[in-house]
Amino acid sequence: MSKPTEALSGLTTGEKASLTSGASFWNTKAIEHAGVPSIMLTDGPHGVRKQREGGDHLGLMDSVPATCFPPAVALGSIWDPELVGRVGVALGEEAKAEGVGILLGPGINIKRSPLGGRNFEYLSEDPYISGVLGAALVNGLQSQGVGASLKHFAANNQETDRLRVSADVDERPLREIYLRGFQRVVTEARPWTVMCSYNKINGVYASEDPWLLTDVLRGEWGFDGLVVSDWGAVNDRVAGLAAGLDLEMPSSGGVTDTQIVAAVADGSLDESVLDTAAHRVLTMVERVVDGADASAGYDVQAHHALAREAAGRGIVLLKNDGGLLPLARGANVAVIGEFARTPRYQGAGSSQINPTKLDNALDEIRVQAPGAVFAAGYTVDSADGEDGSPAGLVAEAVAAAAAADVALLFLGLPSGDESEGFDRTHLELPAEQTELIEAVLAANPRTVVVLSNGSVVRLSGWGQRVPAIVEGWLLGQAGGGAIADVLFGVVNPSGRLAETIPLELAHTPAYLDFPGENSHVRYGEGLFVGYRYYDARTMEVSYPFGHGLSYTSFGYAGLEVAASESGLSVSLDVQNTGSRTGRDVVQVYVGLPGSAVVRAPRELRAFATVALEPGETRHISLDIPREELAYWNVPASGWTVETGSYTVEVGASSRDIRLSASVAVAGDDVVLPLDTDSTLAEWMAHPVGGQVLGGAFAAAQASGGGGEMLALMSDPSLVKMIGSMPLGRIAAFPGSPLTPHVLDQLVAAGNA
Repeated sequence: MSKPTEALSGLTTGEKASLTSGASFWNTKAIEHAGVPSIMLTDGPHGVRKQREGGDHLGLMDSVPATCFPPAVALGSIWDPELVGRVGVALGEEAKAEGVGILLGPGINIKRSPLGGRNFEYLSEDPYISGVLGAALVNGLQSQGVGASLKHFAANNQETDRLRVSADVDERPLREIYLRGFQRVVTEARPWTVMCSYNKINGVYASEDPWLLTDVLRGEWGFDGLVVSDWGAVNDRVAGLAAGLDLEMPSSGGVTDTQIVAAVADGSLDESVLDTAAHRVLTMVERVVDGADASAGYDVQAHHALAREAAGRGIVLLKNDGGLLPLARGANVAVIGEFARTPRYQGAGSSQINPTKLDNALDEIRVQAPGAVFAAGYTVDSADGEDGSPAGLVAEAVAAAAAADVALLFLGLPSGDESEGFDRTHLELPAEQTELIEAVLAANPRTVVVLSNGSVVRLSGWGQRVPAIVEGWLLGQAGGGAIADVLFGVVNPSGRLAETIPLELAHTPAYLDFPGENSHVRYGEGLFVGYRYYDARTMEVSYPFGHGLSYTSFGYAGLEVAASESGLSVSLDVQNTGSRTGRDVVQVYVGLPGSAVVRAPRELRAFATVALEPGETRHISLDIPREELAYWNVPASGWTVETGSYTVEVGASSRDIRLSASVAVAGDDVVLPLDTDSTLAEWMAHPVGGQVLGGAFAAAQASGGGGEMLALMSDPSLVKMIGSMPLGRIAAFPGSPLTPHVLDQLVAAGNA
């Protein structure tokens, strides 16, 4: 095709407008005479969901077979950018083979509440790990000449009323929690596109928010790609175009193209705005054309093997009392639970993949233990055991458990409990499953629970009585084999929780502010999302952020921390102190006790995955860039590093801190402007304001006035009492020498 600038110069206003909306559900418009082809965008983010014909956003139409990699809920638990990046490469290979130019993903929104219906598509409750792993996915995907679409920008943290709800969130948590992961991916991985979300942010639709799409995304972060709408997210197309929304999807049938042309004609939209958006679309098309390869293919078996590797690495061993796991090959086991035979391996909605093949745990367990017996225990959809009644299924399960050395009990959430389009209302497993737990435990206390769920479930209660719990999430098409690998020790579990598992729903940070009402949801927990909240309140949880067990053990020693102008350098020795090869995830948290602003006790600022042989010790170094120490300074409208003695903690979770050290950091010099509404304390703390204010009182006293005020200023207890009063209010006190003229002079001198 012609270069974007050349192609643009030969287009009419109508043709330029046509480029800014889709031709169909998944394709952009072509302009043949200008040599502009149509390109295809299609759903991800954990597989290529290319529909055979027609289109629908929720996956009701058939799609071509593709590798169903583990969804983000499991990828987030891997804590390894290298492996996650390889998944991104594979996604790029499959997209290219199918002629797909833009894959819609990854999704990196924060898991604000465990009730979020789409949590299975998101990586974490923490913006640091979301950003690091999100960047790895984007880099891997785009290395194959296929564009990513980073989504959903921004504050898309619930499904309830998702096309209208306003996420009402204060500036600091918006910046530090909900935008920071996006900032990292945009600046480090440079995605070709960013997808704006359905919702409003503080009353403004994301699709027509110039602050979000232009000021922040392009002005601050330097984004040079294209902004595409989520499918159906456009409220006002002309306003969206002016705000920075370049491409509307899907097709509007030409309706919004006509609106744009009319706006240009009547002068309400400058044609240069349209030119900019059309140029961005042409640039995206050029990138896709340059990366396309009609002869591209991929190795189906190799990708299935990669999906199995990723699934095994995403499994989290929550509990393993008495070393019940791993099981020996040929063990006498009972496999109980329909999910072992009929796997739940991905979430419902627009990310559903038609897998190239599908493993189930029962078959894979029988490879390791050929004599394993099976009992359904409960039904999933139309699947039944020999006796389809609930009582009969439980009786079969109890008999199987009683005859086995170990019972492997597969439980989880049915697809109807979590999906795009609605939020959950509780954290419970189905009642028939919790009843089954009690019956199986009574028959065989050596029971291992294996979970299949896209978002956390309540474990308190039965979780204390079960000796081993394996969090299997949704693991993609190879998850059955991955579960068997972990249960029998072929893979030593190394997954770590990227979200906290609370004791109960009422303990969660957003409990009183989710999902809102009257199309508004107040983010009342502020900065305290996930582990930040639980740690700040020293609240007991079932399993903390970062937790995950191994079949070996690890020791840390020799922590050294040094500060420089570029940030912090952290180094330590990690040793495999057990008898098996394994991977550890070293987590580095940073806090600032006594901070002048509200902060969580600790925040994840670095991590490293380390593979070690038994007895092996490795010296590792991690760098924490200075910007990672900054908080969003609302009065200064920018990031600020505060001076202080920072605590650096190294551990195996946010609650399992093994080593700590303190390091002095010199902060940024931030001097805020003064005015008459600035408080006395702010004037006194100001490097210039304090001097000029004191000078004004001294001058007034020398001229025979202001003595009482000067005496007040010299009494620390009185200054403390009235320190929060604006200077303009103090000026109104009887006997004050601060006339309006003097106040004007003070403000001018203080800000000089």
